[in-house]
Amino acid sequence: MLNTVIIGASGYTGAELSKMVSRHPQLILSGLYVSANSLDAGKPLSDLHGQLKGIVDLPLLPLTDIKTTAAAADIVLLATAHEVSHDIATTFLDAGCQVFDLSGAFRVKADDFYQQYYGFEHQHSEWLDNAAYGLAEWNDDAIRQAQLIAVPGCYPTASQLALKPLVVADLLDRQQWPVINAVSGVSGAGRKATMTNSFCEVSLHAYGLFTHRHQPEISHHLNCDVIFTPHLGNFKRGILATITAKLASGVTADDVTAVLESAYLKTSDQHAVRLLGNKTAQLDDVVGSCFCDIGWQVQGEHIILTAAIDNLLKGAASQAMQCINIRNGFSQLTALV
Repeated sequence: MLNTVIIGASGYTGAELSKMVSRHPQLILSGLYVSANSLDAGKPLSDLHGQLKGIVDLPLLPLTDIKTTAAAADIVLLATAHEVSHDIATTFLDAGCQVFDLSGAFRVKADDFYQQYYGFEHQHSEWLDNAAYGLAEWNDDAIRQAQLIAVPGCYPTASQLALKPLVVADLLDRQQWPVINAVSGVSGAGRKATMTNSFCEVSLHAYGLFTHRHQPEISHHLNCDVIFTPHLGNFKRGILATITAKLASGVTADDVTAVLESAYLKTSDQHAVRLLGNKTAQLDDVVGSCFCDIGWQVQGEHIILTAAIDNLLKGAASQAMQCINIRNGFSQLTALV
């Protein structure tokens, strides 16, 4: 049994992680932590998230002694802000813990990336070099060997799972960048209430045009330039990405289907992608689940793909659990289905 702690456990993702860890047959939920000055410190997690009553009633502890916490942990899940993960991850790594970071602090190795998109200068280049990118269906070999796994963001997960098989198989015309339009529910902005994510204030709108930090993350790990435009919708959970791309000369609908099926209709192990063929993906089918649904249609030299995920699950918590399972030799969907 592996002692597992969650840092930043009071938020939506932390609550989902705690539920998964508590039902995992090989993990022990040994600690839930929040920042030392958090107003939630000392409260049972189930007081903040009522659906956890009788399931996870552990108190939220203030993180005051990181080294002591690290010494008692085998697995550490960081559901923390990017700067916090950057600052504390190395203490857990130095103690020999497996660290699964759900922030963006270790996702991209590129010059000036963190200064430009996250507003801080990265101080841990060696760990940045050695972190495995936790796109579970594609990086399982790297995840198995890594001590630090950088779990992808929610928009990049949906976008990459749809596009990556086509990019790897060289089915796209790279001269015309794929265009990704994706809309997320307000839970993606976190639990802290602000005017920008207040349900009554949110109107469906695009944001971060040409400047959103997930665009370079997607391009970097796809090795393909893209245009990415996120949108915020007035619903709680889920992401729907609609992706338009130009196919390379001579590529047919049958070629696309064969490549997607080869990528995701695996028999060696479970994974969390479901193929819909020419049916479009929709949020109601994935919210509350660990799955990414992908549909596609081809007309002439163009393809439109749709990908739907739960942003708190496949876009965060359940993908982190997939990575834990891969890293430790468990079946990928343990504690998820």
